Amino acid sequence: MSKLRFSTALEVFEAFPAAREIIQAAPTTEPPLSFLRKLVAAADHKDAIGFCAFLMPRRETVWWALQCVQRMQPAGTAADPGLKAAEAWVRDPTDETRRAALALGESGHHANLGTWVALAAGYSGGSMVATHAVPSPPDLTAKTARIAVLTALGRVSEPERDAALRNCVEACIRLIDDESGRTRA
Repeated sequence: MSKLRFSTALEVFEAFPAAREIIQAAPTTEPPLSFLRKLVAAADHKDAIGFCAFLMPRRETVWWALQCVQRMQPAGTAADPGLKAAEAWVRDPTDETRRAALALGESGHHANLGTWVALAAGYSGGSMVATHAVPSPPDLTAKTARIAVLTALGRVSEPERDAALRNCVEACIRLIDDESGRTRA
């Protein structure tokens, strides 16, 4: 079954008003994956990555950001505790693993890509504060996942950037593909 929650690109923007501030392309009533492919064809990296982040459910968004960041890291990069915490939450989406990811994200350095992916997992639901209930805004996972992926993309050499972008978009499409391999385009 497809994990695509929206029938049109416009529905994504309606569900997440913050997307209008982040994505410069005007929303359309075309299917989301068609809209996404047009962003890629126009070489609009920031908009394509932002749209991917808002398009998927939170768990898939975290998994997507994790995969993108890992694939763009140079060979031999040391294991990142933030990425490990985010992966632990994706594999076991309990409040305990979410809070562990949030704690690592909050204590991590903002130049560290794993910090942003851990925050994306940590902001996936529940409270943003350990001591009392402060609900996570519904768009915060998408925003922090977007930051992680765009930052990673910015660290890729210019000649490799287009391929890295396409890999990220294809990873998004694979995550929302249905089990039979057909995509709602």
